Amino acid sequence: MQAHMLRYPPLPSRMATLSDPKTADIVVMIDDVPAGVYRHARDDLERRLLRKLDLRMSIILILYTLNFIDRTNISNARLQGFEKDLHLHGEQYATSLSILFVGYITMQVPGNMFLHWLEKPSVMLPCCMLVWGTVSVLTGFYTGIVVARFFLGIAEAPFFPGIIFLVSKWYKRDEVALRIALVSCGVFLSSAFGSLLASGILHGMQDKLGQAAWRWLFYIEGGITISVAICAMFILPDFPYNTRWFTPEEKELAISRLAEDGHDNADELRKQTTMQGLRDAVSDWKVWLFSVAAMFQIVGQSFIAYFPTLCATLGYDATVTLLLCAPPWVFGGMIAFPLAWYSDKKQKRYKCFLVSNSLCVLAFIISIFTMDKAARYISLFLMTQVVGGYLVLVGWISNTFAREPAKRAVAIALMNTLGQTGNVIGSYVWPSNWGPTYRYSYAICIATLAVSTGMFGGMYLHLKHLNEQIERNERDVKDVNELRYPIGFRYLV
Repeated sequence: MQAHMLRYPPLPSRMATLSDPKTADIVVMIDDVPAGVYRHARDDLERRLLRKLDLRMSIILILYTLNFIDRTNISNARLQGFEKDLHLHGEQYATSLSILFVGYITMQVPGNMFLHWLEKPSVMLPCCMLVWGTVSVLTGFYTGIVVARFFLGIAEAPFFPGIIFLVSKWYKRDEVALRIALVSCGVFLSSAFGSLLASGILHGMQDKLGQAAWRWLFYIEGGITISVAICAMFILPDFPYNTRWFTPEEKELAISRLAEDGHDNADELRKQTTMQGLRDAVSDWKVWLFSVAAMFQIVGQSFIAYFPTLCATLGYDATVTLLLCAPPWVFGGMIAFPLAWYSDKKQKRYKCFLVSNSLCVLAFIISIFTMDKAARYISLFLMTQVVGGYLVLVGWISNTFAREPAKRAVAIALMNTLGQTGNVIGSYVWPSNWGPTYRYSYAICIATLAVSTGMFGGMYLHLKHLNEQIERNERDVKDVNELRYPIGFRYLV
């Protein structure tokens, strides 16, 4: 029996070649090959591609864990004399928390625009890590904590929107939410195992070499970040068209599968510059609604920065308190994965987000009405799972702007930038004089989650309406070239 060969006809001269970094719409055509044979070969290659890609992308889990550890280790240091040694009083600790997000907000949009222009996430993201790891180490030496936290925010700013943009450049829309949850579960790992690591350091390093234990916390965790950042430069991928360690066939498949999913129309991609992406993003009301709603959502999640403080209201010493912080975050991670998987499989974004927010509100209500230790500890478990819903939300935002890469880069960064103003506000939602009940704090969080849920609900209804319009246009149009969207494209809702 004659073997069939897969033949890829040459691309039209008006389109870019595979070596062109602006290539984004390659359609593979098969001649004289039975459909079943081609499909089997393509599926096999696609599985190998995803395995290789997932393995490389998995390092982002470690990077994000370290990112969150270096950002939140101040809350663990607070339990071991941090405020006393630096003579912080009143709202000065809250200012130390919030000033990080001032630097964070400043650099997110420029950072993602630069990443889109540079096209080298394998270089840019680890370099950001090297800088913030160095700042974290120096925080242990430096007494000007507000200045150190400001520069830590600047260094960390490009990282999270950068990894979301990187993931969105490789995976199809129904693969994104689970991958974002997988690479972003560093939130859960850092909160769980970061507390365990901090417990060991704070318990065993007091007065070593004449240094307070909380200073060792910054030295050790910052040093780990620097070491991992160097390794990451050799592991992280770039984009489908310029990653060195993919074969030509894998690059072509990576590009074509995204084109089939409605990503990155080639003609538009060649025309759209980074500045055009900025203009398109800021002129789209959907970007602003997502951004403002995300701000309310993050105010509602501001308990994360005060999680050790909330655990301390159970009445145990610092070591036990940090150990008690770990199980709720392990639980949150266990919920995030099936939630993201279900969201991808059923292509339901808003409904998964709604369920997650509802459970978090229930946890806040429990904490408002009781000081019983068991009930309040259970409520902490229900609070942590809200991060899983937020990760689904981030995937939804990326999906909504999937067809325009420059605009998507700015939209992700802008949403995260305005969203992080919620962290600035949230830093002042948990004053010490409202403890140990923090009833007013929980009430504020309930109100902000209600606002964000309502705003995202409005977007859900709007996108459903757009899908109905797209379906009617496909049914009624006489010339497919008149369609604004590719055949079969639908917004995920």
